[in-house]
Amino acid sequence: MNLSSFDLGILLPALAAGLLVTATHVPLGMQVLARGIVFIDLAVAQIAGVGVILADVLGWEPHGAAVQVAAFSAALAGALLLTWTERRWPEVQEATIGVVFVLGSSAAILLLASNPQGGEHLKELLSGQILWVGWERILADAGLYAVMFALWYALRERAGRVGFYVLFACVVTVSVQLVGLYLVFATLVVPALATYYSRARRMLKALGVGVLGYVAGLAASALTDLPSGAMIVCAMAASGALLALLLGKRSGIIEADGAAS
Repeated sequence: MNLSSFDLGILLPALAAGLLVTATHVPLGMQVLARGIVFIDLAVAQIAGVGVILADVLGWEPHGAAVQVAAFSAALAGALLLTWTERRWPEVQEATIGVVFVLGSSAAILLLASNPQGGEHLKELLSGQILWVGWERILADAGLYAVMFALWYALRERAGRVGFYVLFACVVTVSVQLVGLYLVFATLVVPALATYYSRARRMLKALGVGVLGYVAGLAASALTDLPSGAMIVCAMAASGALLALLLGKRSGIIEADGAAS
């Protein structure tokens, strides 16, 4: 199949958005996995989405400053709440995160119940609209990511756990609106999980999983005319599983050679 210039005009910005999310979320995902807070990102992303939906219900301009403030405020409140519950009741933190996620999802459904296009809005929040991302939005979000991570690396030693959650809330707020909740979660977790037991060049391998997922997913979506977000998630999971299998086999060969010698 030969892609037309119209197809490339859509696919190239989508790929750029995917690469941007990969570059910023893979290192963050490793931190999430190391801290044992995997599902917090899903809960915080859902809460950020509720902030976006609430802003829409109030009639605020889409993608305007007010919407960003609403989404960030909701995500930050959720992140700080979960930080507090983790200190107060650490033994039931995973259950608490699950409850927060379900409450966020239910709130989103209730806010959209009276909207004739509510189902479409909810789909956009979950699966995203990566094919309709423009270069202007990508450049603006790239600038926001750069500022966030510059502050994080400058204050990393002093920021502590709360600082990490604040950064996380900021990043998730931007990312959910850029590519959708499912892709945010997949990009954070799948590359980090696939390379969890890798010792050498782990970051490079994890970035490779993310890049391959976006490239293969977008290509498969263009060829099959299936939803891009879901296709990218599946492609990333497949590339992550393949890499984990290859790393596992290589580790087994090395161990066998060591035992033989």
